[in-house]
Amino acid sequence: MAEQFDYIVVGAGSAGSTLAGRLSEDPQIRVLLLEAGPADRSFWIHLPIGYGKTMWSTRYNWCFHTDPDPNMNGRRIYWPRGKTLGGSSSINGLIYIRGQREDYEHWAELGNDGWGYDDVLPYFIRSEHNQRGASDYHGGDGPLKVSDIGARHELIEAFIEGARQNGVPRTDDFNGARQEGAGYYQLTTWRGWRCSAAKAYLAPARSRPNLRVLTQAQATSLILEGERAVGVRYMRHGRLCEARCDGEVLLSAGALLSPQLLQLSGIGPADHLRALGIPVAVDLPGVGENLQDHLQMRLIYECTRPITTNDQLRSLFGRSRLGLQWLFARSGPLAVGINQGGCFMRALPDEAKTPDIQFHVGTLSADMAGGAVHPFSGFTLSVCQLRPESRGRVRIRSTDPFEAPSMQPNYLATDLDRRTAVAAVRAARSIAASPAMRPYVKREVKPGPEVGDDAALLEYCRDNGATIFHPSGTCRMGTDAMAVVDSRLRVHGVRGLRVVDCSAMPTLVSGNTNAPAIMMAEKAVDMIRADAMRA
Repeated sequence: MAEQFDYIVVGAGSAGSTLAGRLSEDPQIRVLLLEAGPADRSFWIHLPIGYGKTMWSTRYNWCFHTDPDPNMNGRRIYWPRGKTLGGSSSINGLIYIRGQREDYEHWAELGNDGWGYDDVLPYFIRSEHNQRGASDYHGGDGPLKVSDIGARHELIEAFIEGARQNGVPRTDDFNGARQEGAGYYQLTTWRGWRCSAAKAYLAPARSRPNLRVLTQAQATSLILEGERAVGVRYMRHGRLCEARCDGEVLLSAGALLSPQLLQLSGIGPADHLRALGIPVAVDLPGVGENLQDHLQMRLIYECTRPITTNDQLRSLFGRSRLGLQWLFARSGPLAVGINQGGCFMRALPDEAKTPDIQFHVGTLSADMAGGAVHPFSGFTLSVCQLRPESRGRVRIRSTDPFEAPSMQPNYLATDLDRRTAVAAVRAARSIAASPAMRPYVKREVKPGPEVGDDAALLEYCRDNGATIFHPSGTCRMGTDAMAVVDSRLRVHGVRGLRVVDCSAMPTLVSGNTNAPAIMMAEKAVDMIRADAMRA
């Protein structure tokens, strides 16, 4: 016999944890949360700098790779995604960014009523418990803890001043009235620990008798009866199980796995489904299309002074000092992760009305994110284009729910994206060459001084560019023929089914995606409750 619930949430990531935690606040509502990965018990999940470990953990990470991308010289790009309670919020870089007002105004202009900036700001505020307290832009008593980076680092200070010398003002709040500026990031940490969506929303709810959380339970297909979703099939401990609901199925499996589950269930592009022998329940050609991601270009520098995290990690004394600093004061690099400072600026000022690139500045260097640090004093300037025009796709390869889907990011497919990538690297070099930063730069390790003209810089981007972990848009919100969900996140043509995660974004936000995913779930809860009252 299949178990019966009011709501079934698929995926316990940023959005799914928020949905389950909020919906279960009503003791009359029975909620099932299915998570394919294990519980979030690893110490490395909760230690802020621990994502250097979980970045490569097959236990807590899907460890996806894209298809070979012809625009990236045929490279397959590593795409880590969280596979545990909290999802990617349990393995991400902890940075709290909402995006620009203009991002959400654009969503509304595309026909998505209720998604303008003034509509979504209350949900950002409701979700947030900011160390600075409540204000017009911030929440003081929400579940998601947001903290300042306490200590100031001279390299970050030099970067901020170098950005100012390049015309970018210093800011103490990227999420306030104006995003443009250089400064320190706020992080989803609290007193030296990570605050994932699971920590914020699920932990307080786990004792509720009306919430059931199943880990290591991978959804394999939706159960459809006519035009209605009535449940989910899932595999757990080698057994195929079913759960049914009287209310709704809420897909929060992320921009890669939500479209996969829809396609496996016969909801998607009809020709592709028929080619795989899947009966078509609803022909939705946009399922899996519109894939967007932020492509990062990393510039690595050798520092003139032994003040980097590389230096601290190279010696037993340095490592011991870091450990003691965290153990007794919950401070230092272990408490803040890798990227402490950042910058939002315009690489193409004649074309961009708002910042079009973002910097993540780390006081360490490695060949890849989460890799072993270099044997020299090093730091990294990572820069990405905020609003790429390039679009890729996600499509299932077979009817096997355990086979990763085909992921084609199609990076750098447009002229604007290519020009912005080159301009972004030049902007990084300009800041590194500023009077404020010059005393700290011994040499540019990557790309290296021999990489000079635009053509060479573009090849560097193709050969070395990588994800900054923000895939979105594959079940986009809208009203046209390629839209997958409406402005209330309901799947077109199917009753009782919503998609609530970054895949519903019509366009990628100008920044990190964890906070927007949580906001979307907070807003979805109100819509779900309102629709249930009207039913």
